[in-house]
Amino acid sequence: MSEPTPEILAAFEAAKGFMPVKEGLALYAAATEAAGIGLPLLEVGTYCGRSTILLADVARAAGTVAVTVDHHRGSEEQQPGWEYHDPTVVDPEVGVMDTLPTFRRTLRKAGLEEHVIAVVGRSPQVAAVWGGQLGFVFIDGGHTDEHASGDYEGWAPKVAPGGVLVIHDVFPNPEDGGQAPYRIYLRALESGDFEEISVTDSLRVLRRR
Repeated sequence: MSEPTPEILAAFEAAKGFMPVKEGLALYAAATEAAGIGLPLLEVGTYCGRSTILLADVARAAGTVAVTVDHHRGSEEQQPGWEYHDPTVVDPEVGVMDTLPTFRRTLRKAGLEEHVIAVVGRSPQVAAVWGGQLGFVFIDGGHTDEHASGDYEGWAPKVAPGGVLVIHDVFPNPEDGGQAPYRIYLRALESGDFEEISVTDSLRVLRRR
């Protein structure tokens, strides 16, 4: 299994974000396999760039690019009063979240800026104007049914044959977490277009048939 260098892993662990190391290593391995197709790697849900570091490093090695899509205003559970709110990423001038500056600093510190295209916008709108195929899609955006379904419907059809679709925060047991990512994971399997190739905690890796 492909693994990041100690330097990249340290940058990942130092970055603000929520992905555990074990899932990060599984994401890195899946992206490395998918990068062999030669197409871009895309993630939905950037936050402050923790997982982007891993995808950018894979893209650098493979001679492709990582694309990351986020409106950078935070998802539902990151708003004031919610469990994952971080007041350090609130723009004091406009009073709303803005994770973009932190994300850019994260990439710069890791030396990976040139290997990433950051798209600032809402996932369904970006998907609607995205014309090409992708070797890899990582869905880790909003966790409501509306947002998860929009991400799946917008991006899963753009995964090339043999490419990889990864879905984060898949919790079959409702007591463990929200069910929206689990429901789109089931949709992917039931579509017949994808087969599961690995499970690491809440991370599901599927390959397009």
